[in-house]
Amino acid sequence: MKVILLWHMHQPDYRDETGRFLMPWVFLHAIKDYYDMPWILSGSRAKATFNLTPVLIEQLEAYIDKGGECDCFLQLWSKDPASLEPKEREDLLHIIRSAQFQTMVQPIPRFAELYHLESHSDAELIDLEICFLLAWCGSWLRAHDETVKTLLGKGRGYDAEDKTKLLKTLFGFLPKILPFYAELQKQGRISVSTTPYSHPILPLLIDIRTAKAADPSTALPADGFSLEKDAGLHIQKARAIYRRHFGKDPAGMWPAEGAVDPSSAELFRQAGVQWIATDEAILARSGGGDPYAPYDYQGIRIFFRDHTLSDLIGFSYRNLPADAAVEDFRKRLEGKNGTLFVILDGENAWEYYPENGRPFLKGFYRMLESFETLTCDEATKLPARALDNLAPGSWIDGNFRTWIGDEEKNRAWELLFQTRLDVKHHGREEDEVIRAEFLAAEASDWFWWYGEGHYTEFAREFDRLYREHLIRIYERLHLPVPPDLRIPIVGAHQIHALVNEPKAPIHPVIDGRITSFFEWLGSGVIDERGGGGAMQYTSTPVERIYWGCDEAAFYFRLDSPRAADLTVRIFFDEEEVTPRQIAQDEIVEIAVAKSSLKKEQAEVRFEIALDGENVAVLPGVGRLFISREPDYAGNWFV
Repeated sequence: MKVILLWHMHQPDYRDETGRFLMPWVFLHAIKDYYDMPWILSGSRAKATFNLTPVLIEQLEAYIDKGGECDCFLQLWSKDPASLEPKEREDLLHIIRSAQFQTMVQPIPRFAELYHLESHSDAELIDLEICFLLAWCGSWLRAHDETVKTLLGKGRGYDAEDKTKLLKTLFGFLPKILPFYAELQKQGRISVSTTPYSHPILPLLIDIRTAKAADPSTALPADGFSLEKDAGLHIQKARAIYRRHFGKDPAGMWPAEGAVDPSSAELFRQAGVQWIATDEAILARSGGGDPYAPYDYQGIRIFFRDHTLSDLIGFSYRNLPADAAVEDFRKRLEGKNGTLFVILDGENAWEYYPENGRPFLKGFYRMLESFETLTCDEATKLPARALDNLAPGSWIDGNFRTWIGDEEKNRAWELLFQTRLDVKHHGREEDEVIRAEFLAAEASDWFWWYGEGHYTEFAREFDRLYREHLIRIYERLHLPVPPDLRIPIVGAHQIHALVNEPKAPIHPVIDGRITSFFEWLGSGVIDERGGGGAMQYTSTPVERIYWGCDEAAFYFRLDSPRAADLTVRIFFDEEEVTPRQIAQDEIVEIAVAKSSLKKEQAEVRFEIALDGENVAVLPGVGRLFISREPDYAGNWFV
């Protein structure tokens, strides 16, 4: 068995119209993951491929060039706590409390001590700020950087000078990241691939009707047309950015979300790309057989990821001791022959692993040394099977429904097409500024969050970022901005109520308050208002239901304008259960011991009373099921 491993590194473009970062996730993953991942690999004889998206590379460059002043969170972090306005203090704490409690907060005693406090003195807030960034520091920084080691050893009682030193050392670290990938690639230890520029769903740009070819039930936006020229520009711009950092053209590209079809494969081939990759579900739909082999499709190599093994690393092994997880993976290779492709997100899983995944990764790479590991570039030299047909689709359910097909997603596409027609009418299609805005607006990340399928409290921020790209095009044209672009897409159109399953374990504070929306990040959500729109379709006093669990308890949250006045009864199937803890203030938060669930799965119902009168049985839309051991892998995608 030959093993080909690809880690995909991508973050959406969080910059607003001024170039400020509205959210700090690129910076935080830079100090935690982007250097650590190749560094941990370099301590073994195993090989791997790292896929760095151009829009991620550009954001790293922006941080290096501009420093912390370009990031809204870091600007607040850098201030004297005494000078913070109440809203600024709240925004700062929202981000700080986003850290995973068990794996990032608890290992730092002072962080855990302060994490759940409702208010903090200025001195305590400085400790929290330092602890938060130290929690995000990766293994290399903790082992080799003297400032980080000293501050971790100090433990508490930090001051403004400590903040200045820490931020300076972290920004001094950022320029080391991309050259390290280049050096390891020169040594033959890794290969580096990339993705079309802004992470677009290339087949949909080339022909929007491809969505229907992948799933005939997909509703298409009105008046769509081909943006094939843009698709080619995404590839060419990615090659130029890659060449600037790595001194050559990329041998391979990971299509955003593994989205492929015959036309996009041909564009890659014409651009000199030697290999692309997608999910084994596409191979099955294409009539191919054994996924444990490279395939040749009309002159380009295609690699098909093992869905199960990739998702075990991404979602499941975090719950096992590192050696047990590695042994489970090894056993699953027994009896397999050929070439195995393991492809998954290379950054987001590790904050759920103990010690940021380092014990697992070190053991994993040691285990892989007993196999032949190759980079994706080296895999192009292996014998390949012929693939006569390539079915259109992505690594999410083998179709494109995550980015097109419901009212909000389609409205976003329609505004893109409308703007393009206006630009064409004014003969400005070759304007470089306008072209750059179009490429940014075509990123998959915007369409991911619209409409059905995924839920985030940041939906309106993503909506704003998307529409601003189109608004700036009209400003460049010196034309009035169409009123449609001033109206938020999120919630502006009637769509079906959303039911989203939990994505990860949660550990909320049961205090009846929105301590931070991050404490419920990863939970399931049912929107009782009929999809989050401005209209109410039900008379229930509860607007949303959130749920999730950890090892010991199930957690439920009910959002209601009269949260403190509700009487709530909970039933697991027909049996009423008594909460371990309940708090009612701004919201209702409930914890129920897992021992209350007498079997593996149950349906949850709530009976809601107000002023002594039963007013609702919930959920009123969809159904809510809980399990002792939930399987998150089917609910979210990397």
